[in-house]
Amino acid sequence: MKKIFWGVALFLTLIQVSVSAQPGAYSLASVADVVKNKAAVITHLENITVEAENSERIIVTVHKIFTVVNEDGKDALLFNEYSSKYVSLEDAEIKVYDAMGKQTGKYKQKEMSTVAIGEGLIEDGYVTYARISTAAYPITVEVKYQQKIKSTLSFPDFRFIKPKEGVVESNYTIKAPAELGIRYKAKNTSIQPVVADDGKYKIYKWSVKNLSPIEYEEGSVSSRDRYPHVMIVSDKFSHYGFEGNLSTWKNFGGWIKNLYEGLDILPAERQQFFESLTKDAPNDKEKIKRIYNYMQQNFRYVSIQLGIGGLRPFSADFTDKKKYGDCKALSNYMKAALKTIGINSHVAIINAAYNEEPVDADFPANNFNHVILCVPAPKDSIWLECTSSTAEFDELGTFTENRNALLITDDGGVLVATPKSNSFANTLSSHTTVTMDNDLSGLTETVFSAKGSFKELMNDILKDTKDNQKQALVFYFGFKQPDGFIFSKEDAADIHKTKLRMALSKVPEFTAGEKLFINPRTYKLWSSTLPKADNRKLDFYFRYPFEKNDTTILKLPAGTKIDALPKENKFSCSYATYHSSFWFNESENSVYAATSLILKHHKILAADYASVKKFFGDIQQDHSQKIVVLKPAGEKKGF
Repeated sequence: MKKIFWGVALFLTLIQVSVSAQPGAYSLASVADVVKNKAAVITHLENITVEAENSERIIVTVHKIFTVVNEDGKDALLFNEYSSKYVSLEDAEIKVYDAMGKQTGKYKQKEMSTVAIGEGLIEDGYVTYARISTAAYPITVEVKYQQKIKSTLSFPDFRFIKPKEGVVESNYTIKAPAELGIRYKAKNTSIQPVVADDGKYKIYKWSVKNLSPIEYEEGSVSSRDRYPHVMIVSDKFSHYGFEGNLSTWKNFGGWIKNLYEGLDILPAERQQFFESLTKDAPNDKEKIKRIYNYMQQNFRYVSIQLGIGGLRPFSADFTDKKKYGDCKALSNYMKAALKTIGINSHVAIINAAYNEEPVDADFPANNFNHVILCVPAPKDSIWLECTSSTAEFDELGTFTENRNALLITDDGGVLVATPKSNSFANTLSSHTTVTMDNDLSGLTETVFSAKGSFKELMNDILKDTKDNQKQALVFYFGFKQPDGFIFSKEDAADIHKTKLRMALSKVPEFTAGEKLFINPRTYKLWSSTLPKADNRKLDFYFRYPFEKNDTTILKLPAGTKIDALPKENKFSCSYATYHSSFWFNESENSVYAATSLILKHHKILAADYASVKKFFGDIQQDHSQKIVVLKPAGEKKGF
């Protein structure tokens, strides 16, 4: 995953907290059933205090008491906090109590493990951690620590509940100079703060009490948007000594623009190279495509988290010489290359992941973690994912589609929508021939034609070890376990093609008397079982919409006869369609199976999820159908 903008925000959102108290008083017997029913962790009391002395620094004080009820909550027993020259960790202390309230352990910061992280292209830092061991549950833990952060770009959100966690009480307080302009917005909750003003400082306090555990729902929106929380932003901020304003997208984009200033210039000889590369291109789109293809073939992605906390890219000249870069550097390089031939483009910062929701257009905040490039046009702008060597030209994929991207223009930031995902951007077509011999063994040959995410998947499998290739073929695609196989790339100018040849010791799935039962396809167009649909509250996300098509030809040995063919199936739901058909070609003594599956949208509304789950369950039922073949007359034994 390419992460550049979480920076300090990533560390802050992990912060947990409590207040001074007597842990022995926090027994599970005193917790209301509505809080502890189905809970793996009970937070008895939590206080988070954030103090901003000015726009340069914040101090976060954490103190929390919680009980891990059972093994399902064991992840809460790991204390794990980040520090660096810009983020200091101080006065960390952990106390551990048994079910009777007796203290059984104590960890001071100096007794915890601290390891260095980051070297070379990643900013130096440290992780301080302690794993609390226990032989029995429940176990109660009291945690205290403080962080001093030399940045106000990303205030910690108030995130007060996680899956399987019941909360008795949680409080969050911010004290900040009024001129910073603290803004907040509740997400998946309606809680509001109590606000006080003492003249110089404004004080905001949020509180929640007696919250029931949240059930984890597989396949939901990213955790950043999934659970109740309050987003908090300071309009006036400073990050690593660079002051900025977050009150509008325009202002924030202007601040980012200043970080990139002067870094999109290539030396004269490289400018001449790109002019030569594109001189006979018929139009601007072809020029852009040639440069994009050049970059894909000659540069590689490397995660880099240097430069103003990972926000400033390396210069285009440096990237050109090194032939590597992160999403910032490679997007900036593409921008510089286009600039040499007179084509204007904009880097765009964005929140990336297939299950991310668009950033809130009405709440400017630094919720970005990736950079792409946009070449603006009056009608159809061109969007480029510059970190992938296999991505299609002008196709972003669900990693950054369906979002709001902040274009960094000469006039500041402009929030625009990225393209919507479509199924025909991710296609996988296959044509298979299975030649079965008299001894029931067989040879298969499958030619795949892939585009979009399937193209990247095929490339990944091609580069993998033989053992891992077999794992992918059997467990991801659903092929029979082969006795031997060859998976190779095919030459094709227009689309990505691969060929799979397999040797099978036995083609039929099973036999019964004179009958052979054979799968009509060598692999499954759909092999996964979707999560349960009961009481689904959150939308479900597939990785991407797609189109799959397969034609399989089963060539039977002489003397065999068809006893039964699978029945044709055709069904659909609001999001997808499926069709399978079968026929026998007598002159070829072959059975044909043609199948298509189209998923039109990758985001499924919670209210529609049950029908989609049934749809894919019906596909699995269709995949269980068999071709029934009779052995040659007079045959008494197996082939």
